[in-house]
Amino acid sequence: MRDIILLGMNHKTASVDIRECIAFTADETDQALVILRDHPSVGESVLFSTCNRIELLMAVDSQEVGIAAAKHFFSQFKKVPLSQFENSLYQYSGDEAVRHTFQVASSLDSMVVGEPQILGQMKEAYRKATMEKTSGVILNKLLHRTFFVAKKVRTETGIGDHAVSISYAAIELGKKIFGDLEGKKILLIGAGEMAELAVEHLLRNRAGLITVANRTFARGLELAERFSGKAIRFEEIIDAVKEVDIVISSTGSTEYVLKKNQIKEAMKARRNRRLFFIDIAVPRDIDPAINRINNAYVYDIDDLKGIVDENMEDRNREAVKAQRIIDEAVIGYRRWYDTLEVVPTIVSLRGKVEAIARQELNRTLSALDHLSENDKKAIQRMTGALVNKILHEPTAFLKNNGCYGNKSEYLDLTRRLFKLD
Repeated sequence: MRDIILLGMNHKTASVDIRECIAFTADETDQALVILRDHPSVGESVLFSTCNRIELLMAVDSQEVGIAAAKHFFSQFKKVPLSQFENSLYQYSGDEAVRHTFQVASSLDSMVVGEPQILGQMKEAYRKATMEKTSGVILNKLLHRTFFVAKKVRTETGIGDHAVSISYAAIELGKKIFGDLEGKKILLIGAGEMAELAVEHLLRNRAGLITVANRTFARGLELAERFSGKAIRFEEIIDAVKEVDIVISSTGSTEYVLKKNQIKEAMKARRNRRLFFIDIAVPRDIDPAINRINNAYVYDIDDLKGIVDENMEDRNREAVKAQRIIDEAVIGYRRWYDTLEVVPTIVSLRGKVEAIARQELNRTLSALDHLSENDKKAIQRMTGALVNKILHEPTAFLKNNGCYGNKSEYLDLTRRLFKLD
């Protein structure tokens, strides 16, 4: 029976320059799966590649040969000497490979514990494997079980409940102040990566019009158009402040972009409606003295980091519950996997007993011509029931926990007792 093995590298074991050398694009993944499908040492395979990890999950006839084949495949396909990345590889087999797969899908092995993207990426990798027919009975069952476990971890623990990125924490803070961000008008000052992440979270919370102000107007316009927002020039910021509910700033400026006296004037035009500032820039963009203005609230990156650190502690506590779910799932998968070795013997045993029963039944019925069709059918049903009852205990013994120690000994004995070979 084939063994499960997994070879890979991630952000913990390999620097970004090594990961870049071994990473697979979508097209390369398709090509790689075709090569793996035709490889004599690889029975089944699923290839998973993101910016933070590259993993090859396989079912092989020989662990030693399979691991060597995987290393050679990575080196040949990516044209990188094995010596350049071999020390960055980790390898798992059997239950440990299964456990690792469950942990990755449940985001316990991610750079940020609880991040949700990893599951979708794994599903896409599995979809490609099924399209190229590189995943078979063993890995199909494993991946289906993996997705079930990941969903269970997500729903039965709080591992994804709390903000653990600065941008997400900023939006969560806004929700606490306003209660609900639906329809709230947002001004983004700066159009970098932090601003993009903030916009994504805002859209998920059904925020209203998003206005983008950037020193390079074209870049601000590009971001605004992507999210159906509005772009303004940097000189128009104060006018925009008069209209919005939340200001998120993340520029590279060395001076305050918004100062107390500017906001004081703007608040008059707003008739003192609440205004929430999130300053995720270093150095800071927003004058902290604005906090002294009535109904103006300023939070900087240190305030948000405190929220993130506290929430990471919460996630790590929830991760302990997730590990228990995974431990149970590994045991469940192992039980199913162990039955694979048993199935051919059970099929052979049932086939032999049914053949004997059928032969004797036909002989008996041919000597009883006086029986009606209903009587014959009743005897046939009784014969089938006898076969099922006779085979029930031996089948349960072989499939479940009756075989202590080396299961192969019991299978061998069964095959010899009933001359199944």
